[in-house]
Amino acid sequence: MDISKNTRHIKQVIEALRKEKKLKKGLEKAQIKKLWAEIMSETIANYTSNITYQNGQLNIYLTSSALREELNRGKEKIINLLNEKLGEKLIKKIVFK
Repeated sequence: MDISKNTRHIKQVIEALRKEKKLKKGLEKAQIKKLWAEIMSETIANYTSNITYQNGQLNIYLTSSALREELNRGKEKIINLLNEKLGEKLIKKIVFK
């Protein structure tokens, strides 16, 4: 038996695992949280107390009401930027709380 024929590239293995429904959802949530911190400035990330994602809705919990109002004005841009970085349209709605 030739081992090289059975060896798959690690990226293929990860992608196959990612397609498993439960694992995919968990990875998506983790990836979204990581992207939020990367995309938004450190200041905004510091005012973010929690992030949840379920069924296309991203909930961002903020500790500043002024920042919440400012981000509400740019929802569509934020959704587009996050989806672009994710490589698919996972986020359909953002709610700032």
